[in-house]
Amino acid sequence: MKIVVAEEISEAAMRLFRDGTGWTVITPDEFAQSPEAALRDADALIVRSAVQADKKLIEHAPALRIIGRAGVGVDNVDQEFATRRGIVVMNTPGANAVAVAELTLGLMLCLARSIPRAAETMRAGKWEKKTLQGTELSGKTLGIIGLGRIGIEVARRAAAMKMEVIAYDPYVAPKIARDLEVTLADLDEVYAQADYLSLHLGLSERTLRLIDADAIAKMKKGVRIVNCARGELIDDVALAAALEAGKVAGAALDVFSKEPPHDNPLLATPNVIATPHIAGSTAEAQEAVGVQIARQVTEYLRNSIVQNAVNVPSLTDVEFRRLSPYIELSERLGKLTSQLIVAQGNLEEIAISYRGEIGDEKTALLRSSVVQGVLQAASSEPVNMVNAQAHAQERGIAIKESKGAAEQAASEIEVVLRTSTASVQARGAVVHGSSPRISVLDGIEVECPLSGHLLVMRNRDLPGVIGTVGGLLGEAQINIARFVLGREAQQASAARSQAPSATATQAIAIIQTDTPVDEPVLRRIRQLPAVLDVRSVSFS
Repeated sequence: MKIVVAEEISEAAMRLFRDGTGWTVITPDEFAQSPEAALRDADALIVRSAVQADKKLIEHAPALRIIGRAGVGVDNVDQEFATRRGIVVMNTPGANAVAVAELTLGLMLCLARSIPRAAETMRAGKWEKKTLQGTELSGKTLGIIGLGRIGIEVARRAAAMKMEVIAYDPYVAPKIARDLEVTLADLDEVYAQADYLSLHLGLSERTLRLIDADAIAKMKKGVRIVNCARGELIDDVALAAALEAGKVAGAALDVFSKEPPHDNPLLATPNVIATPHIAGSTAEAQEAVGVQIARQVTEYLRNSIVQNAVNVPSLTDVEFRRLSPYIELSERLGKLTSQLIVAQGNLEEIAISYRGEIGDEKTALLRSSVVQGVLQAASSEPVNMVNAQAHAQERGIAIKESKGAAEQAASEIEVVLRTSTASVQARGAVVHGSSPRISVLDGIEVECPLSGHLLVMRNRDLPGVIGTVGGLLGEAQINIARFVLGREAQQASAARSQAPSATATQAIAIIQTDTPVDEPVLRRIRQLPAVLDVRSVSFS
């Protein structure tokens, strides 16, 4: 075996590679002298962030089996080309979780006790003891948005500081929160109760500028905000205005929407503590990252065990052509149901069933694609078909899979998401060989492409609803590409009519629009008497 270590990693990691019997280890210095010669017969390549493992570099390594990224981001690796070549790409998520959590708590202490200002005034020869009275973390409420690996580590440390911890993460099972002694709540409750608010979630369309003027308005006066996740989670202008007005007492930021953050209004605000994206920059974290990637790579080379891979497992050309549209269908059913069940409790179960010939295929890929679609927008780390199920397991989400009769004419996939109080069911198929479509939503037949921007509306089946909704969208200059309506079956309506809370027959409308429907328009639709619920779903 030949392992090429293209960038510096810890000595402990290098020892793990050198302990391999008969293994050749190429050091960063040797790689730098002649990358092409070093890679010519290499089995593994280890990189950090500086070396670009692009197509040009990979082409010099015809025997390469694995690329290990000592860190989380894999922007410097051409995953698509590596996948086509059958090369596994691995990263090391979670290795720096403790480092990020510790900086988060450190920044909270700095905000509570004005430590940076105290140090500055001392160096300036001042003794401002009377103006530096702080507050204690003990007894305060910490609101955590995103209870993944880092969020969990923050919660554990906050509990040790005798803080009350409340968290929003609809993709974490209640059992995980109970074990941590964390109270799960919806986003508005977290905003309303938190004395300190800490962000630990990934960037997506749903989370972009999550902390905006509307969100800040829902928070306590005097809240303090800490962000060691992604700068784009915060609307800088809105936060600067809230800091100046005193609504937000202070903010501690390790990340920025543009880095380095030139001309950022927050840097000119006196009650902001700023650090240059150093949350994961500890000697211990770098050691952990190196050792973790060394263990993963050696385990793969010795036993073909894949851990924390970020690309799709290899398929034959025939298998890929046959499964590709169903992989896309699975992911989109996951994305759809995920966006429909959010805010209806914490996710506890993902159930997947297959009907027809698709059940005879390698459904592990389809199962992982569903889970990927469900969790993609909720995780601060990359979620893909290889690591999706591990993410679900960490979050305490059960995955169930079943197969129906193979002789059924059409191949269909059904996904059901369940919380303790609600469920969403969606069934879909592939039409024309490549187009993923939904056919049934919560038992009601509605056929629509799973693409673009959708408005999913549940309403009482009464006259005038369609026209009114269409009018509201028209007023907002939102063009309708497709309007599909499905009605509840008579037997289902009859069964419900015997219940004390019976209403008129229900219907589901799926409206495909050229542009996303924003929150103000959604609010107007929700106010219609016949509308029971309306959600905006995006597949971008």
